This record gives sequence, C-alpha cells and structure tokens, in this order.
Amino acid sequence: MATSSPSIHSAERDQLETASAKLASLEKLDKSGAGYWNWFTVRTLLTSGAGFFTDSYDIFIINLITPMLGYVYYAQSGNKMPSQIEGVVKAMSSVGTFVGQLVFGFCGDIFGRKIYGFELLIIIFGTINCATASSAVRGVSVIGFLSFWRFILGIGIGGDYPMSATITSEWSSTGRRGMMMALIFSMQGVGNLAASIVTLILLAIFKTAVNADVMNLDYVWRLCVGLGAVPAFATVYLRFTMPESPRYALNVQHDVEAAAAAKGQQASDALVEQMTRVDMQKRDHFAEFRAYFGQWKNFKVLFGTASTWFLLDIAFYGLGLNNTIILNAIGFSSKPTPWETLWSNAVGQIIISALGSVPGYYLTVFTVEKMGRRTIQIMGFAMCAILFAILGGLYHQLLNASMPGFIVIFTLAQLFQNWGANATTFIIPGEVFPTKVRASAHGISAACGKAGAILASFAFNVVVEIGDTKPGQHAFLPQTLGIFAGVMFLGLIITILCIPESKGKDLEEFEEVPNLNNYAAYNTTNNIPSDEKV
Repeated sequence: MATSSPSIHSAERDQLETASAKLASLEKLDKSGAGYWNWFTVRTLLTSGAGFFTDSYDIFIINLITPMLGYVYYAQSGNKMPSQIEGVVKAMSSVGTFVGQLVFGFCGDIFGRKIYGFELLIIIFGTINCATASSAVRGVSVIGFLSFWRFILGIGIGGDYPMSATITSEWSSTGRRGMMMALIFSMQGVGNLAASIVTLILLAIFKTAVNADVMNLDYVWRLCVGLGAVPAFATVYLRFTMPESPRYALNVQHDVEAAAAAKGQQASDALVEQMTRVDMQKRDHFAEFRAYFGQWKNFKVLFGTASTWFLLDIAFYGLGLNNTIILNAIGFSSKPTPWETLWSNAVGQIIISALGSVPGYYLTVFTVEKMGRRTIQIMGFAMCAILFAILGGLYHQLLNASMPGFIVIFTLAQLFQNWGANATTFIIPGEVFPTKVRASAHGISAACGKAGAILASFAFNVVVEIGDTKPGQHAFLPQTLGIFAGVMFLGLIITILCIPESKGKDLEEFEEVPNLNNYAAYNTTNNIPSDEKV
C-alpha cells in the first residue's frame, strides 16, 4: 500500500470505523428484521401496508363517489357525469401515479431509501384538497379542481410503489420475501373493500338527509374522500424513522470495510484504501442505469416486467374503476331512488371485493413461496384470458338465461387477477434487478402499468358506448371484455418468454458484481486508473 502521513492514515481509519459501525448496525437490523417475526418485521408490514391501504382506498373511492357527483353536479345530464368527463376524473390519479412512480423510483436509487415518507406527505396534502375542492367564481369547476388534486394525490401514490416494494424486498429474508411483498400488496384489496364499507356507513348516517335533499350527497362524497388521509397520518412517523437499507449501503455505497465486517471477513489495507478513494467519486446513476440495461439479457427482463404490468392494468383498472357498469348490467344498482342506488352500488362493490379480489390477494400470500412468482403469473393470465373470453362471447346468453353464472365467472376473473399478475407484477420487479437500479426498474415497470390504467380510464367509458342508441346502454361491453381476453393472452406469452423465476433466490444472485469478490466492473465504470485498481 502506498505510504501516507500518520494524520491522513488516522483520519481514514476513524472514518472507516464510523462507517463500519454504522453498517454493522444496519446489518444487525437486516438479520433480525428479515429472519424473524419480530417488532421490526411487524413495523415494516404496518408502515408499508398502511401506505398501500391508503393508496387503494384513494384510487378506488372514485368509483363510489362518481355516481354521487352525478347527482350533485349533473342533474341536467340525467344525474350522470358525461363519460368523457368521468374518464378524465378517474384517470387523473393514474396520470399523477405515473409521474410519481418514475420520480420516486429514480430518486430512491440516487438518494437512497431514506426518502421514504415524502410520498406520504404528498398523499395527505392531495387527499385533504380533494375533499375540500370547490368551484371558482368564474372558470374552473369543482370537478376541475378535484381532477387537479387527484393528480397531485396520484404523485404520492405513485411514489409508494417503488419505495415500499424496494424496502420490503431488501429487508426480507429469501424464504419470506415473496410472502412479505404479497402481504404488503394485499392491503390494496383491503383498502378497496374499506372504501365500500366507509361509503355504506356514511350513506347510512346521511340516509334521511339524502332522501330529503339529494344535494346532501355533497357532504357524503367529501367525507368519503377525506377519511382516506387517516391511515396516512398514522404512519408518517414510522416512515421517516425507517433506517437505511443495508443492501443499499453495502451494494451501492460500496463501503468495503463494513461489508467485510458484516460477512465476518477482514478487508486488506489496500482494498480499504482503494475503496475509500472510490467512495469519494460521485455516482452517476443514469450512466449505471444505461450500462446495465444496455445489455439485452437485462433489458429483456425490464421489458417483461414493464409490458406485463401494462397489459394487466388495462383490464384490471378498466373493470376496477368501472364496476358500476357491470353492476348496472346485472341489474344490481338500478334502484328507484338515488340513496337506494348508491347503497346497492356500495353493497355490490363489497360483494365483488369479498368474493373475488380479497381472497385472490391472500391466495397469493399463501402460495407465492410454494408455487413461485412466474408460475402464479402464468396461471393468472391464462385463467383471465379464458374467463374474459367466456364473458365476452356468451355475454347476452349469460345475462338473459344464467345471471348467477355471469356473476360466478366475473368473480373468478377478479380472483385470478389478484391470485395472478396483479400481485406478481408488483413482486417480481422488486426482486430481479440489482440494488443500484432496483427502485428505478420497479418505478418504470409500475409506470408502464399505470400507462395501461390511464389508457383504460380514458378509453373504457367511450369504447363501451360504441353503438349505443341511448345513454348508458353500454352496447360494446361484450366486445370490450373480448379485447381484455386478448390482452391477457398477450401478457401470458410475454411472461413465458421474458420473466425469470425469483423464488428461493437470494437478492445477491441478482447483483451484477458480488460484494468483495470482483470490483473490476466498478473500477471501469468509475474510470479508476489501472495502477490504482484492486
């Protein structure tokens, strides 16, 4: 090792001892949090799970309040929001989510996982403003402001996807990682169910007022939206006090002395001195990102995770944001009074969630470590393709001759979306990429999924009305379900060709360069002179 002055040597040693102590502490937290069901594990589940509960509640509450908005603000249009306006209102949170997934995904890799919590502040801010949206004296209507604040809300929701997935993945042991991520994501189903239950409770409270004056629904929809901020408030502190991920500290910050201590090894003086100099180099995340995904074998996986999520969300959000259309088609929400219609709609949403969506999420939780992520995704896409094809091809026959059969098939489609690609498209990109690009890759995959949701939000209400002879007839719904079947089949093909299996694999197997073994690629990337390389 090159000679150095005693003061410099002492300063380096002090710095390394501090870094070593810090990362040794993180490694201890990693082991205790990942391998056992202790307080830290429970805390991770509560912190990330509450975020996804809030995300889902805020996304799908719009499905329940849109009919209320029709009664309050569109009496001149038959108490129904025009389809083009409804599409915009439903899509704005998805547009914001798209932005948030990309921004927080890249920021999570550039600045570290310690930014976890800022997305929750945006969610709280957006939710409060959605609930208090009002019209300007001239110009922008309450619906316009509601759409804008749902865009802001969506940015926070979007940030939650890559951050929660990455943190949960990096704090989980190999044998429980998929189950932990599935548990976090299952809160999406619980949040959707809670949105319907809260709506029922508020409708029950305001029953007399709404029957006396339908304009009192203005209180109901605002309370439905505003209560979504409560679980977000409850977990702000927990998010901001989450420690940095040990995997990020070890694999991205490249503190070799601490990594060696964590592995029970002794780093050489030359290696310590070399990596001390390397740590002073400024990382160029975008250069690392381009270098990694510039290789086809790596880009193919990103293409697979992004495109399958895109295809899944076309059908998932096309139906999820428009379940009222399905409920109306089977006559469930056609009632004589506004209050009865809204009550029946909320009950129908609960039935759909309780019978199909929520069980699907928890079937994934219980089977993901046994069946594997890729197998579940293949099964989900295949079953959804078959079930949507049946619904589309036999739509009128089932409605006219076998209503229970229609409901059963539709419920099974919801089940296999969630015991399938809706869960695994979230889990897989949190596992199959190295730490330095994991959040970015997950953010891109999730954003592509949200692009599918945006497409569905804008297009679904217009497409289903092709050929309508009267408003709300939805004459093209059978053909739309057939389109969804084709989309699911395409997702099946891409999964088979591009998605790897991550069951039972340690995250280290997806690192480009194993720790302490080979730093040639890192030296080259950072332009370290050959005479200084380890």
